[in-house]
Amino acid sequence: MENLKNYLKYYSLEDYLFNEVSANFRKKGFLTTKEFFAIVIWKSNRAKTRVLKGIKKNGKTIRQLTSEVNKENDDKKKVGILEAIQGIGIPIASAILAVCYPKIFTIADYRTKESLTKKNKDFKGKPTTSILSYLKYSKACHKIAEEEGLSLRDTDRALWGVDFYEGKNGLKELVKNLA
Repeated sequence: MENLKNYLKYYSLEDYLFNEVSANFRKKGFLTTKEFFAIVIWKSNRAKTRVLKGIKKNGKTIRQLTSEVNKENDDKKKVGILEAIQGIGIPIASAILAVCYPKIFTIADYRTKESLTKKNKDFKGKPTTSILSYLKYSKACHKIAEEEGLSLRDTDRALWGVDFYEGKNGLKELVKNLA
């Protein structure tokens, strides 16, 4: 091991992604292969092999792929560029985009979707079924962020936390008969 301190960033992967990787993307306009796969693993470790195969099959490098995303101005097309890669669905595409554009994109996740549905009765559907449903979900998250005075990322975390605590089989339910 060269310098043990260099590996500390991987312990808190979310902090590394939303601080260092996000800043690197804004500065360079692309993700490195290691940065890209750190996001994939953070979102869905079990999907990394499928995504790797999809990237190889596609023939583009990570730099080419993420540069293409960066050059695209249309949010729907940004999602589509990533989703076109076999193994990358809306959940992983949304995680990549949320790291690269944390003020624009949020992460499609079943926990946040459950909490969002309870908080915003107007929101219906699943954010993972299509690009349009994901963008509608993202818009609803933006609305809650504004109402709550939170960043989009903190809104995402808070919605996740609500379901973790209060959702079906959540922490609250788990411990209710033990106190």
